[in-house]
Amino acid sequence: MPRRSQEERTRSTRSALTAAARELFASRGYAAVSTDEIVRAAGVTRGALYHHYADKQALFEDVFEQLEAEMSAEISDAFSGAPDHLSAMAAGVTLFLDICQRPAVLRIALTDAPAVLGWSRWREIEARHGLRLVTATLSAAVADGLIATPSVEALAQLVLSAVIESALMIANGADRAPTQQALMTLLLGLVRR
Repeated sequence: MPRRSQEERTRSTRSALTAAARELFASRGYAAVSTDEIVRAAGVTRGALYHHYADKQALFEDVFEQLEAEMSAEISDAFSGAPDHLSAMAAGVTLFLDICQRPAVLRIALTDAPAVLGWSRWREIEARHGLRLVTATLSAAVADGLIATPSVEALAQLVLSAVIESALMIANGADRAPTQQALMTLLLGLVRR
C-alpha cells in the first residue's frame, strides 16, 4: 500500500480534530470540553493537536469557520434558486431560521463563538460568510431599484443582526411563526412602494 503524502496526513489529522471537536463542542459547549477529550475522540496525539493549532481556541475558530462556510453555501443555494429578490430573501430567512435550530449551529455559532472568539473576531468571520450573502442580496435589490438605502453595508449588518436575534428568540422558546412573520414585516418595510 503506498504511503500517504505529508499533505494527505495533515489533511486527515486536521479533519479528525475538527470533526471530533465539532461534535464535542456542539453537544457540551466549548468550556466543558478538554483538549484531552478532543484528541482521544479524534484518535490523535496531543502533540498532533498542538502541531496544527496553537490552542483549543484556534481549533474552535477553525470549527466555527467551517460551520459558517457550510451554512453560507446552503443559504446561497436557496438564494440562487429563487425567482426574484423578495423570494430569495424570504427563502434565505426561512432557511437560516431552520439552520439555527440545529444544535451544532445554535451552540457553536450563536452561543459560544461570540464568547470564545470575542465580538470583533466573531463578526470578522461572519463578515466573510453570512454578512457577505446578505450584502450581495441587498446590493442586487438596490441595483434593481427594489430597495433604497444610503449604505448597503450598514443595512446588511442591521438585517443580519435582526435575523440572528430572531433565530436566538426562537431557540429560546419564542413561537416561530409570529417571530418569523414579525421579521418578514420588518424586512418587507425596506421594499420601495
